[in-house]
Amino acid sequence: MDRIIELFYEITAIPRCSNTHTPFIEYMKEFSKKNNYECLIDKSNNILCKKANSKANLCLQGHFDIVCLVDNVVPEIIEIDGFLKAKNSTLGADNGIACAYMLKHMENGDDLEYLFTSDEEIGLIGANNVEFQLQSNFMLNIDSEDEGDITIGCAGGVDIFAKHTNKNIFKNDEKLDLYEITISKLQGGHSGVEIHKEIPNGIKLMANTIKKCEGVILDINGGERINSIPANVKAIIASKIEPKSSHENMKIEKINSKSEHLNLYSNDILNFLYTFSNGVRSYDGKLGVVLNSINLAIIKTNLDDIEIQLSARSMDNKELKRIVDETTTLLECFGFTVNTSGKYPAWKPEHNDFAEHLLDIYKKHIPTSSLEAIHAGLECAIFKDKFPHLQIASIGPNIFSPHSYNERVEIASVLKVEKVVEEIIHKYN
Repeated sequence: MDRIIELFYEITAIPRCSNTHTPFIEYMKEFSKKNNYECLIDKSNNILCKKANSKANLCLQGHFDIVCLVDNVVPEIIEIDGFLKAKNSTLGADNGIACAYMLKHMENGDDLEYLFTSDEEIGLIGANNVEFQLQSNFMLNIDSEDEGDITIGCAGGVDIFAKHTNKNIFKNDEKLDLYEITISKLQGGHSGVEIHKEIPNGIKLMANTIKKCEGVILDINGGERINSIPANVKAIIASKIEPKSSHENMKIEKINSKSEHLNLYSNDILNFLYTFSNGVRSYDGKLGVVLNSINLAIIKTNLDDIEIQLSARSMDNKELKRIVDETTTLLECFGFTVNTSGKYPAWKPEHNDFAEHLLDIYKKHIPTSSLEAIHAGLECAIFKDKFPHLQIASIGPNIFSPHSYNERVEIASVLKVEKVVEEIIHKYN
């Protein structure tokens, strides 16, 4: 087994869900000491490893947290037909494979800066708050998911949080029946790079079913992470009309009890969910990239309100502001209170010497390689803003369906990209 794959197995056994830092930090302290590197930790749990008196001119960078659709899960890796995936969970190849590359070159003793960032998957928190000063002039981010692409630009994003508190107790004069509706194990997926694939959104499917039976909401919960297309949703509704399934994964059960009074939420909530234009807003056919999108990601019923979370993305910062402003206004028209957070900028595509050298190296191994921009957030945009002197590009092996139960990484691709990484290090070290 190649050493990168061995290291990936090793770190996958370490709890690394977003907001879980200590186990991996302790691992890195020991690993760094063993391989004669300094291991620096900042207040946001970012990790920078480098040699004492380093002369590094290249920084390898990736995030160590993973998307966990089940809290606190530690993926169990299985190998199938040349791919690694996980049993009943996400795999965490996004971005554990980057960590494995970096660890291998630390074992090799390469004089580089190795930056492991925290909590990328919940708003690029680590990158936004990194406290280190980098001496390198070049950064290679290893968080892309197509071996043939060298990414030199990405979308910016803003997370939108809305709450609706209009809940009232009504006398059940119409003798409405109660139903429990569950939709589970949809495909799910990354709400950026897979938003154009018409993957079913569980919240939209649920809203469609409730609306068609003229139902009213008593309770609704669904979605896994704000950057994932929701795969699981559950609702309890009241209706005179028996609801009909809108997807083969939907289960509807009548609750065999009558209630004289019902604790119901405003129909404005359902009307927003039903009418909201979810998904791709604009697409550039020539470039083959989504320009603007928004994903209805999470809905949950709290004690006194219903909360929804959305993720907006755009390849242009002005367009991103427009989408957020429009969505905020629309939500407020339906009675929601709204706030935003987690903003990260778009990374305007930049052709520079580093990217061109990468392309020359890549084409020796992957002749169809090209410079690309992607509709997903990369930490590169933040680092370019924080460290204007850096020339940055992002690469990675083939990773399919990240942020989902179907996430898998191609072993041959991991090894192919490693040859590219080795040549890049040789050129810039």
